[in-house]
Amino acid sequence: MKSILQCLICILLLTNCTKTNNNHDYGFYYWRSTFNLNKNEQQTLNKSKVGNLYTRFFDVVKQNDQFLEVGIININKEISTDKKIVPVIFITNETWFNIKPNDIQFLAVKINERINKIHSNHKLNLENEIQIDSDWTASTKNDYFKFLQALKQISKKNITCTLRLHQVKDKLQTGIPPVDKMYLMCYATSSPLENQEQNSILDVRTLKSYLRNLEDYPIKLDIALPIYSWGIVTNHLGKKKLINALTAEELMQNKNFKMINKNNFEVLKDDFYFGLYLNKGFKIKIEEIAEKDIIESLNFIDGKLDYPFHIIYYHLDERFTKNYNTLFQ
Repeated sequence: MKSILQCLICILLLTNCTKTNNNHDYGFYYWRSTFNLNKNEQQTLNKSKVGNLYTRFFDVVKQNDQFLEVGIININKEISTDKKIVPVIFITNETWFNIKPNDIQFLAVKINERINKIHSNHKLNLENEIQIDSDWTASTKNDYFKFLQALKQISKKNITCTLRLHQVKDKLQTGIPPVDKMYLMCYATSSPLENQEQNSILDVRTLKSYLRNLEDYPIKLDIALPIYSWGIVTNHLGKKKLINALTAEELMQNKNFKMINKNNFEVLKDDFYFGLYLNKGFKIKIEEIAEKDIIESLNFIDGKLDYPFHIIYYHLDERFTKNYNTLFQ
């Protein structure tokens, strides 16, 4: 009887280790170029308790000293959701290189104008927030922070921004943005274009190393966790390219790909696949995120932060959400 009780206790302990804290409401990023939710995506979104949908509106890049708005979201019809839309603007770090003070003000004005134009054209229900996504560094922090302040003054809205893992680890060098709230991106733990065994989207051991002093970060955070996947294509010369949103299931269903092992495949026939021309013999490594890794990451963060936070999953797409039923109860 004693041994049976001990076994039951061990099972309960193991089960509890795999469960995440259910006290955190979750929401989603929307990161596709055309806004269009199918029935299942609409249902998944409706089940979430976070009142916002964090929607990428456009990117900003700098070419020949000109600021360009690229990839502007295409909205074919009214967005049918009760969630408020938070515009998310991605700005390349190169945009801040050698930027002039007048250009900082100019950029803030133009971004605010573009957001307002998208808003008025489609009668969107916007939250009183603009989120900026930019991977700033120690050399660009001052101008980036000035931009955040300028955008707040011009837009009269709450300005938030994303936070990457290295900016937590190296906060003394990269600085603390002048915002009241940030969104910690718990993914992209390494470069997918390097030769490595670990998952470049999310390697839990790497994440824990970067966030070992997370409790010391002085700004309140929400937590962004990955549910996306991609394929890393390696050609005969060892050069690599990414195919976004590719899954192992798609390759297993195609006779022109041979499975080498669980996550690695070989192209069997020259042809166009997923927007790229791939030659026979090219290798594809699929990187997907196991639910247990998401839960372990969340439990680690939960032990670091002593305040309630939201989980924002990246991103809302049925190709990904269908694989994580336990997360979206």
